[in-house]
Amino acid sequence: MLVAPLVPPRSVVAGMGYWARLLPLLALLAWVTRVPSFLRPLWNPDEGYLAVQARILARGGQLYETVVDRKPPLLPWLYEGVFAVFGSGSLTPVRVLAVLAQLATAVLLASIARRRWGGRAGRSAGVLYLLVSVGLNPEDAQAATFEVFILPCTAAAMWCADRRRWGAAGAAVACAFLTKQTGGAVLVPVLFLLHRYGTPGRALPRLAAGVVLPVLGVALVTDPAGFAFWTVTGSGAYASFTGSELHVLARALTNTAILAAACAGLLRPIARALRIARTGAADLWLWLAASVVAVTLGFHFFGHYFLQLTPPVALLATAALQILPRERTSAAVLTSACACVLFLTWGFLAPRPELAHAQRLAVTLDRRTAPGEPVLVWGIHPETYWLADRTPATRYLTAGLLTNFSGGRDGPQVGEKYAVEGSWPVFRAELADRAPALVIDDSRGKRYGPDRVPSLRRFLAARYEQVGEVDGAVLYARVP
Repeated sequence: MLVAPLVPPRSVVAGMGYWARLLPLLALLAWVTRVPSFLRPLWNPDEGYLAVQARILARGGQLYETVVDRKPPLLPWLYEGVFAVFGSGSLTPVRVLAVLAQLATAVLLASIARRRWGGRAGRSAGVLYLLVSVGLNPEDAQAATFEVFILPCTAAAMWCADRRRWGAAGAAVACAFLTKQTGGAVLVPVLFLLHRYGTPGRALPRLAAGVVLPVLGVALVTDPAGFAFWTVTGSGAYASFTGSELHVLARALTNTAILAAACAGLLRPIARALRIARTGAADLWLWLAASVVAVTLGFHFFGHYFLQLTPPVALLATAALQILPRERTSAAVLTSACACVLFLTWGFLAPRPELAHAQRLAVTLDRRTAPGEPVLVWGIHPETYWLADRTPATRYLTAGLLTNFSGGRDGPQVGEKYAVEGSWPVFRAELADRAPALVIDDSRGKRYGPDRVPSLRRFLAARYEQVGEVDGAVLYARVP
């Protein structure tokens, strides 16, 4: 008896062929757009912070106890895992993961667009996203930090919700939140889709379980009270911009203008589509609106915050292009490609004076201290610890946590009384227990300098003497 061979449905074969052609293109584009990221050992202090955290955790430290930050734990754990496999001397393996994160985001967006508007839309969405994903200052767009890794989680949440996979959508929302709190904003359009599909009674419990259970599990694995404090309740002063209004406004307008330039090829079709027809993309507009709120929270407006806007913008542009003449798509891709080339050129040529400064401080630490000796860098560039491979004398890796300067404020709310609640007694105890062999005051005239921080000034006066200066940073050695 002859049995006919099983033949995959024609739609499956077509789908396999579609992705076989598109995936290599997106992979190549994801790699090319992030080539500049491999040219610097570090791009910004967030990468340095994560690298130092990972080393401390690898040596037996505990998050929210022996090292602290205002962020959830997934990315520090990812850095720690990468360091365990490849060593902690280079961020190249993390940068490779960032390329994969961008590729995953592009593939998910392409899949959403293909399901809604067809194969050409899928290709457009994936390509347009990757082209605009580098449209910021290179230190924001090329760094392997929080926003890059929340984007595939947010895209996965929308992909799952679009297919009514509510438990998986909730887990993706949780993953985004546990990478950075603002990633949880994607829950808003997910809830909208749940309401649109008309099954909240059965779907809402699955969605809620998907969101709550991972977050609760992570809280229990770390320390529930510490997790809640450092990720939610302990950042009141950090979120205030009193006295820094013009500084904050200038940063917001600057980064908005930079991203708008990168998206110049997309904004016009979106605006035109709004004038002539409805695109049926209410959930995407809600996703963009929720992302705008996420960027605004805390009133810091750092450039890398704006990366969260790029996936919904790419999908909205794709939706708009479907109702416009086909040549509009080619024009949008060409314009975006030209902008991408300009931003990549910026990435190749951008000077990094603060990195050079941190490297010189690291050389000084290496010469003046021995491995294993605790040191204190009083500044906002924790990468110095990582570059020198020296152990911080305290769990607070930047002066910002102890003075509220970490938000880049230039207003009056900088000083001991604006520090994270309860941090100064802990800091003083740590310095008394493990006095640093060398202190580097890297404030360089900023508002958090020791002359404006009485506790640190008294500590240095009682136990240390000035022994040198490097690029304006003052060195203090312990008095025998």
